[in-house]
Amino acid sequence: MTVNIQPLPDTEHRQLIVARDKPLVGPRAINVSPVTEPAPTCTVVMVSFRTGPILVDSLRAALASAAVSKVVLVDNGNNADTRRAIAHIDSEEPRLDVLQGHGNIGFARACNLGVTRSDSDVVLLLNPDCILRPGVVERGLEVLAAHPEASALTVRIENTDGSEQRGARRNLMTPWTCLVEQFRLDRIMPNHPHFQRLNLNETEPLHDVSPVECISGAFMLLPRRVYEAAGGMDEDYFLHVEDVDFCMRLSKAGHTILYVPDVAVTHVKSTSRVSPLRIEWHKSVSVSTYFRKHFRPQYPDFILRLIGMAIFLRLVVRAVPITLTWVAERLRGANPEARRN
Repeated sequence: MTVNIQPLPDTEHRQLIVARDKPLVGPRAINVSPVTEPAPTCTVVMVSFRTGPILVDSLRAALASAAVSKVVLVDNGNNADTRRAIAHIDSEEPRLDVLQGHGNIGFARACNLGVTRSDSDVVLLLNPDCILRPGVVERGLEVLAAHPEASALTVRIENTDGSEQRGARRNLMTPWTCLVEQFRLDRIMPNHPHFQRLNLNETEPLHDVSPVECISGAFMLLPRRVYEAAGGMDEDYFLHVEDVDFCMRLSKAGHTILYVPDVAVTHVKSTSRVSPLRIEWHKSVSVSTYFRKHFRPQYPDFILRLIGMAIFLRLVVRAVPITLTWVAERLRGANPEARRN
């Protein structure tokens, strides 16, 4: 709008007009509304492989949050029924972005692919069998905004019975902390700082937002710039331990990770139809890779080789009971998909 200002007439008898403190009325009145910042949002990134019907519940819960601007589902491979259910949601919900047809590229690589499709400054890595509760994302974004020093955070992750899930908050994984956890050496000297357990779910519960060393990739909220600056998830890990590796790299760079105990999500777990023995194999490979990547300077090579041998020996010992339990569950229809039908 252009405003033309006319000069005052050149007269000898000019009147002095006194400005009075009163609002303008009529068509000349201008109402100025206060400028409000838009509510923060995030992009949810899910990676799914033979997840089963729980994936639909997880997607709907994520899309129910107004703080979620977009959900990127990286479909590494699902059955026909699940794909049809995904397609139905996709047809109704413009915020859902489904990536399919690339095959099973592993969790880390799929996370990196999903983050490239983000449309917000904050991303939430969320497991496809994790159910968001109302207000959880909003609370996470609020804490992240209030703590600019934080590079990532998680919330209380619960089992279906409401108990805190193992691995949701933990100390950094080292050969020593794994030894303490495996043999419960913390019972010898429970108050000694060098005899702390790896997993903290059985320790005194936290009541305030607190820093922790390591969190689970089941729910990991962080600025996209932090994720990209760290190089994303390390694609040398196909399945498992990539979240531990990511936290280790954040720790080495001096970053802070927060745990928010006053909101929670439910992580169902074990919903995939993949053989648990296959999962344990990938986990063993990933743990060995992790130790080689991060502890070669501190530990001699022969010690790391012994640790690797112990990891796979443990897998061999557990292989038979794991397989028998899985076969028995499938025979009696106790797998997660059968229980829902």
